[in-house]
Amino acid sequence: MKTLISLFLTLAATSALAANEPAAATPYNPAQPLDIAKVVSVTDTATACGVVPATMEYVDHQGQTHRVTYEVMGNCTTDL
Repeated sequence: MKTLISLFLTLAATSALAANEPAAATPYNPAQPLDIAKVVSVTDTATACGVVPATMEYVDHQGQTHRVTYEVMGNCTTDL
């Protein structure tokens, strides 16, 4: 019985954590506005050169976490 209760509590905790985890990143669609209440993280592209992929993780106004991917121009500099 103790093992069954322990298994149940583990599954319940895992499910609760999974509910807050963002789904796989989806490509950004400029035709659909994003409902961003809080930005959690953005890929650091400060040292990247050229067009590179980036990911933003954010929380919407309903508390759901999302990840969106997009392309951005890196901001590299070259010393000559």
